[in-house]
Amino acid sequence: MICPHYDAFRCRSCTLIEQDYDQQVADKQRRCQELLGPGVAWLDPVLSTPNAFRNKAKLVVGGTTAAPTLGILDPEGAGVDLRDCQLYPPELQAAFDPLARFITRAGLEPYDVPARRGELKNVLVTQSPDRELMVRFVLRSTEALARIRKHLPSLQAELPGLAVATVNVLPEHKAVLEGDREIVLTASDTLRMRLNGLDLHLRPQSFFQTNTAVAAELYRIGREWADRADPRTVWDLYCGVGGFALHVAAPGRQVTGIEWSTEAIASAEQTAAESGLPGLRFAAGDATEFAVTADAPPDLVIVNPPRRGVGPRLAAWLEESGVRDVLYSSCNAVSLARDLESMPSLRPVRARLLDMFPQTGHYEVAVMLRRA
Repeated sequence: MICPHYDAFRCRSCTLIEQDYDQQVADKQRRCQELLGPGVAWLDPVLSTPNAFRNKAKLVVGGTTAAPTLGILDPEGAGVDLRDCQLYPPELQAAFDPLARFITRAGLEPYDVPARRGELKNVLVTQSPDRELMVRFVLRSTEALARIRKHLPSLQAELPGLAVATVNVLPEHKAVLEGDREIVLTASDTLRMRLNGLDLHLRPQSFFQTNTAVAAELYRIGREWADRADPRTVWDLYCGVGGFALHVAAPGRQVTGIEWSTEAIASAEQTAAESGLPGLRFAAGDATEFAVTADAPPDLVIVNPPRRGVGPRLAAWLEESGVRDVLYSSCNAVSLARDLESMPSLRPVRARLLDMFPQTGHYEVAVMLRRA
């Protein structure tokens, strides 16, 4: 992939862009194989399109109210406009110019990081498989809230697929994407993410995989591997909006999803209610605390932790619990390998790399563990 921003050193986020795509995938798989060791049946990797795969744009706002930039900041804090970034599909890119015009119309002053002055910090845009949009304006305060409400109909006219619009308030000067307070401006507060015949619901502060097509394949793999294990009881720890739990639900099977985010749990419960799938329960809480305080383990545990892995306490519980099967979906094979060292009785028997993030060294790897 040829990128003028990369060549001009304006953006170097795509660290593998100079490599052939097939070589990128081969190197990722080889690294995962080295970390997991021998005795694992590796299935063919799940490939992505090399570009136009991202369903979410995290756009830092720079420039001025009259001429905003949407993209990233350079080392001096000046805005670098990346509206034509090739990682975004054309339908998502098409929203960026209307958003820039809206910033000007609503009089939103971009936040100046070096000077610590201004209001609008980030614009977060998510596209559903049905090409509907969620747009979140991350602001320093609610000073511009009335103007945003006033001009929102004009943005909706330019973006007829705009399903959810919110203001997120981030008053602190710190390197984070969003704050805790969310103000919903539209009638709907969820974006429908249709995957594999299920309508998952994404609320503003809920996590969803960045690559929709590869995420759909990940959940299909989870369903297939769970059915092969044939468990009566399943826990989906770090369940997010319920992707794995909803996919493995089946008659005669009890599935429990645990996630810290109450927003994500509300989304999972909404999908469960709409789908009529049997045997599903979701609860907000800490995955490790839920496991270590439970009366008895399930037949199958699904874990999809953040990059740090499940950590020593949950890994120790999995080792000692007697649970028969574990489906571990990891975005970091280094922490995965470290967790596996803490649970030697659970051996990886099957694995599959999913190239969720082309042009970078990141990936997802699904591994089925069985008690030796």
